[in-house]
Amino acid sequence: MSNIVAIVGRPNVGKSTLFNRLLEKREAIVDATAGVTRDRHYGKSDWNGVDFTVIDTGGYDVGSDDIFEEEIRKQVQLAVDEATSIIFMVNVEEGLQDIDHEIYNLLRKANKPLYLVVNKADSAKEELAATEFYQLGVEKYYTMSSATGSGTGELLDDLVADFPTTDYKDPFDGLPRITIAGRPNVGKSTLTNALLDDNRNIVTDIAGTTRDSIETLYNKFGHEFVLVDTAGMRRKNRVSEDLEFYSVMRSIRAIEHSDVVILMIDATQGWESQDMNIFGLAQKNRKGIVILVNKWDLVEKETNTMRDFENKIKEKIGQFSDVPILFVSALTKQRVLKAVETAMQVVENRKKRIKTSKLNEILLPIIENTPPPAIKGKYVKIKYITQLPTYTPQFAFFCNLPQYVKEPYKRFIENQLRKEFDFTGVPIEVYFRQK
Repeated sequence: MSNIVAIVGRPNVGKSTLFNRLLEKREAIVDATAGVTRDRHYGKSDWNGVDFTVIDTGGYDVGSDDIFEEEIRKQVQLAVDEATSIIFMVNVEEGLQDIDHEIYNLLRKANKPLYLVVNKADSAKEELAATEFYQLGVEKYYTMSSATGSGTGELLDDLVADFPTTDYKDPFDGLPRITIAGRPNVGKSTLTNALLDDNRNIVTDIAGTTRDSIETLYNKFGHEFVLVDTAGMRRKNRVSEDLEFYSVMRSIRAIEHSDVVILMIDATQGWESQDMNIFGLAQKNRKGIVILVNKWDLVEKETNTMRDFENKIKEKIGQFSDVPILFVSALTKQRVLKAVETAMQVVENRKKRIKTSKLNEILLPIIENTPPPAIKGKYVKIKYITQLPTYTPQFAFFCNLPQYVKEPYKRFIENQLRKEFDFTGVPIEVYFRQK
């Protein structure tokens, strides 16, 4: 069992700053705007050789009727349910608030090791002010400055010493990573929730609700993988707030670290330039791609509506058009399981290794029948083909005059590879080399 530490507290007490310090990198978005962390955010940390997972939660605000606050409360509860230990963070600058009493009483009921951390206490004056937190009924609290890191050592010593187990197993190790990407408000979080049957992500019809990338283990119907829901990606010139910028950067990173990207588009809006940008990013990084046309239940249909829609997308995406396109409704769960099966098939296609003997046996006769066109009386002779030992499908064709093989012939060869060996959804690379 892995040890999971949840950081909980009201908005803006410094939870994300502590989270980043424990991870030693800028994972959570830190901003002076209250309520920046809306969803739970996971990361790996270790102290004195003991590994553990940290969850950064949204700020817990009991009295607010903000639509997000209600959802954040659910998120905090989920984090507390998952955690083996809880850090409850308060802030010496604002002193003890009524809401701190409410949150503390709620956390105590969880019956898990609970550590009260008084943040922003980096002088003797603040140390003295921190004593008012004894009113909560705690025997001990930890003063620290999460911005500078002073005081974190003592907390971590005690935290790790109290762990029920020190054997850390990364639940995601070695599993395929499938990232759901797309423009804001196309239904990414709704799809994640539909797949998990669990309201893990905040879903409202306000664009840009998911600001961080959220990773969850999917293990159902014989499939196991890490599902990553990303923030909606807007075009660069639309990214006005710093926050939006960080979210887009995080989405780009999530795509770079995934095996397959599920690109969601909104059926009521069609394929837009930003969809093309995301598609291009996934293709450039040699990721598997599945396109999901969401909200299909809202589209007026005629005989060939689906076929026409699919053809339009294929026209737009250009040469790499061997991509599965599925029409779904995340809200009604129509065809969402099919989306999972298709994404897993693309994972397999991306790992596919073709024996050299098979490649030569099947492709050399095709090449003999349709050789590269002669240029200036020079004839290209392809002698031998092999798959390169790379993570993604890449092939070397050894020949006498590689410089005379032009782009159209490379595309012809790529299409033959796709036809004979099924690389649907996967970008493949073809190289011609001197024999």
